[in-house]
Amino acid sequence: MKQNLKLLLSAILILGLTFATSCQTTQQEDTHAKEEGVETITILQTADIHGQLMPHQEMFIENGEFVFKERGGVANIQTIFKQVKAENPGGTVIVDGGDLIQGSAVAALSEGAVFGPVIKAMDYDFLIPGNWEVIFGSQKMRDVLASYGKPVVCANIYDEASTDMLYPPYIVKEVKGVKLGFISYNDPEVPIRQNPSFSKGLIFKQLEDNIEPLIKELKEEQGVDILFLVTHLGISKQLYLADQEQIKGVDFILGNDTHERIRKPLQGKYAQVVEPGAFASFVGRLDLDVKDGKIVDQRYELIDVDPAVYPADPVVQQIVDKQMAPYKQKMERVLGYTSTPLYRYLVVENPMDNMITDAVRWKTGVDIAISNGFRFSTPIVPDETGKAPITYSDVWNMLPVNENVKIGKATGKQIQDWMEKELHNVFAEKPLERFGGWVIRFSGMEMTFNANAPKGQRVQSITVGGQPLDPNRLYTMGACLRRGEPDHMLCRMPNAVETQVLDYTIHDVIEEYLKEKGTVAPKTDGRAKALDLPAPVLSQLPNVDYTFR
Repeated sequence: MKQNLKLLLSAILILGLTFATSCQTTQQEDTHAKEEGVETITILQTADIHGQLMPHQEMFIENGEFVFKERGGVANIQTIFKQVKAENPGGTVIVDGGDLIQGSAVAALSEGAVFGPVIKAMDYDFLIPGNWEVIFGSQKMRDVLASYGKPVVCANIYDEASTDMLYPPYIVKEVKGVKLGFISYNDPEVPIRQNPSFSKGLIFKQLEDNIEPLIKELKEEQGVDILFLVTHLGISKQLYLADQEQIKGVDFILGNDTHERIRKPLQGKYAQVVEPGAFASFVGRLDLDVKDGKIVDQRYELIDVDPAVYPADPVVQQIVDKQMAPYKQKMERVLGYTSTPLYRYLVVENPMDNMITDAVRWKTGVDIAISNGFRFSTPIVPDETGKAPITYSDVWNMLPVNENVKIGKATGKQIQDWMEKELHNVFAEKPLERFGGWVIRFSGMEMTFNANAPKGQRVQSITVGGQPLDPNRLYTMGACLRRGEPDHMLCRMPNAVETQVLDYTIHDVIEEYLKEKGTVAPKTDGRAKALDLPAPVLSQLPNVDYTFR
């Protein structure tokens, strides 16, 4: 009893001291702000949530090793939103940078419908569409984004029929007497990056079409003090943009798309660039001290969404649970097990994609199976038993487009030329020539390359089935159908011959493969290797003070 009393008194004393210190600090800050005329503005940013509503395993790099920790959960993010807004009442703006409604089973099974009630209950001030928002078709995208009940902003998506801009190009918010402007852009290459059928009915224009007049309008006509671009372009293009005179007047680029975990803003010639990770695992926090409309100091933090630190907001969690309930039983069905961690964070080769392409080659019997260099999917990590279940939900995380398998033939020369093109898309020296995700994944083929070599000279060797690639031989290949592409295309590779769409889907293949194998143990095995980059390759950013961790 005495021990409990002592503990209680100690706790009260600590709380009292903490409260007193907090009050004193707050009073000092308030006095300083009043004396100096400084106001603090806070910007919170999420990005590339990819349908991940619940906490999940997340991968980090610590001391050169991969470690996995539980992170994420949109209800946990709402707790962060509320805490920060309480710290800076009337001074916080919250934005999401797109790729929200795709990338999970519940996203696919509901065609994005589950997100409306969730986002409506959260404290976002506005959101932008990402390149994957079109996955369920342009009309479904409009319906889902309208269901948020929040402003949606984008300056370069137009309705094909009316030629009208689909959303307002910018939003202006006055916070603590400081006028903030936010202009948003989606990737103009959406109709190429995604299956062309997804974005039918929409036109995606280039930034150059209106970026300078919009900046001028906000700075000169509307008198905006601090100007942000919220862009879903990928980190390379966003850094390039930060160096271009056409964006003079922009203070920050709130970047999205590449899932990079920027922990210190990257300084360009005209603007600073940030990007806040993915999968609801992180929230970017930018604090700006502003005096007379000018930034006099700044702080940036990438907040880990640790459920042990930020418990789920009960209101949002209740809505999430209700929205997921109809799909829960189907999502939890176990298809097989893995005894090694399955993840997809490495630019060149990943265990998860090795399993997928191995499964396609196993099912179809082709010489080479290929898959897109996707960036999304949360890790699957064995527990203390040495295994982790692979569920129906996990398959949707890995492959959020369940298309039919497609096979065809291509010559060795076609394959090498295509790989040169795909490597250029990933490692082009000029950022504007970079395109899509990471290196194409494959099974049945081994390739070495120099990432920093000139265009068309990167591939150093390719073998198929252990034999050097024969430029004149026809090789059989398997991939996923991309609806809207010509028959001769295989996973963006043109001019394949004898193409055939099979009567089973990529999900069917994975399920059958796992049923046959029972437990798999995929690893990186060197089937793709960059000779001039340290392994593993964690980012595409050359010559920049940044490390993915």
